[in-house]
Amino acid sequence: MAAGGAGMARELTRLTAAEIAAAVAAGDVSAVEVAQAHLDRIVAVDPDVRAFLHVAGIGALAAAEDVDRKRAAGEPLGPLAGVPLALKDVMTTTDMPTTCGSKILDGWRPPYDATVTRRLRDAGVVILGKTNMDEFAMGSSTENSAYGPSHNPWDLTRIPGGSSGGSSAAVAAYEAPLAIGTDTGGSIRQPAAVCGIVGMKPTYGGSSRYGLVAFASSLDTPGPLARTVLDAALLHEVMSGHDPRDSTSVDAPVPPVVAAARHADVSGLRVGVVTEFSGGGYQSGVRARFTEAVELLESLGAKVVEVSCPHFSYALPAYYLIAPSECSSNLARFDAMRFGLRAGDDGTRSADEVMSLTREAGFGAEVKRRIMLGTYALSSGYYDAYYGKAQQVRTLITRDFDAAFEQVDVLVSPTTPTTAFPIGERADDPMAMYLADLFTIPSDLAGNAAISVPCGLAPEDGLPVGLQIMAPALADDRSYRVAAAVEAALQERWGGPLLAQAGELGEQAGGGR
Repeated sequence: MAAGGAGMARELTRLTAAEIAAAVAAGDVSAVEVAQAHLDRIVAVDPDVRAFLHVAGIGALAAAEDVDRKRAAGEPLGPLAGVPLALKDVMTTTDMPTTCGSKILDGWRPPYDATVTRRLRDAGVVILGKTNMDEFAMGSSTENSAYGPSHNPWDLTRIPGGSSGGSSAAVAAYEAPLAIGTDTGGSIRQPAAVCGIVGMKPTYGGSSRYGLVAFASSLDTPGPLARTVLDAALLHEVMSGHDPRDSTSVDAPVPPVVAAARHADVSGLRVGVVTEFSGGGYQSGVRARFTEAVELLESLGAKVVEVSCPHFSYALPAYYLIAPSECSSNLARFDAMRFGLRAGDDGTRSADEVMSLTREAGFGAEVKRRIMLGTYALSSGYYDAYYGKAQQVRTLITRDFDAAFEQVDVLVSPTTPTTAFPIGERADDPMAMYLADLFTIPSDLAGNAAISVPCGLAPEDGLPVGLQIMAPALADDRSYRVAAAVEAALQERWGGPLLAQAGELGEQAGGGR
């Protein structure tokens, strides 16, 4: 692969992560050339996409130089060595700020790397910078970021999803072939769906939460975003595994996700369609693409049956008691005394006054809303009625999954009820915003694995639709196996990746569709 020229740089940003890693390992291109091509792409389009909060150009090139040095010395390289990546700004990094999309952490440089960050560095992955997100991962659109929303590369007037919207936008805009997101109620899968890419929520505990700034500790799960199923699986494998620093980490081997992504065969597999997700509220184009995806699976040899999960209809209200309650506890650490923003400290005010002024100035409206909801749900006299009941519903949802997986191997649904909605459309309607996670929340409550893979464009607006594939805990490879089969069959039908149907994203990012 000959280097040089703008055409070559564009070609490098269009390669998959697997293709980049192979080219770097073979010496066909240098990791520095790959990193520079993506940094140039960020300069060209990110003023419009606004995926990144911080770009680490010097650090990225230094990491790429280290990969090239190891290759020249004949040292073994990891499966993603030299591949650029966009890191959600909720993972701690010693060499970059970690803001969580909040003014209360503006400019904070952590004293340690998250386990996921460290594993990426050790694998030779080139971290390009930190991506935008809904503040403390609370939202479905990135509009709750203190630094302004990111924009969907398919249509710059629309949201890229959330809370990992910056990560999904970066991948969809070819600013990075890979990204890390986190999923608490759907924050990897929903942005993947509306940006036309692949997003995986691993089994809870399968990827370390050490160094992930907590929103809801029993739900938060880091996971991969990518343009192909295989790329997502390669990143999944690199970032996952037991971590003794995380008390919730699962001490079990990483499921064989890469092998599953390369085994695109669903013949004989039992696929369940959740009947509780067949009601109203769908955008018609989403329903049409989902129905076609189910028919496609059947044509590929899968056995499709309807499965009832009766308590899934209670997942949304249960989640919006459990997650805010945990958020209320976790965000109590932002007290203006130890790190981050300190407002009103003029020497005359008490610590309580400074704390109150700091939280008023530092937290956005959605974060304050969830803190208050959670504090109320945990308060004396209300704990059993609200938080306790929600946890009982969570148990019932987990039992629904257990019963369903006795009948089928995987469950499928649309990833989200609609395509990407216009920026500002739901900003003043929290309930409408929360409904974006209607189909993704059950898997977070139960802790099982789930992936979103593109399944076409909605005819009404020409925007991407995602298919969600849910698998039992520690059976993440099943999700990849089905997703790979759907991806292969649809790409054969489309004549290439779904993103190719968006046209030249550089032109879009320069002036809209």
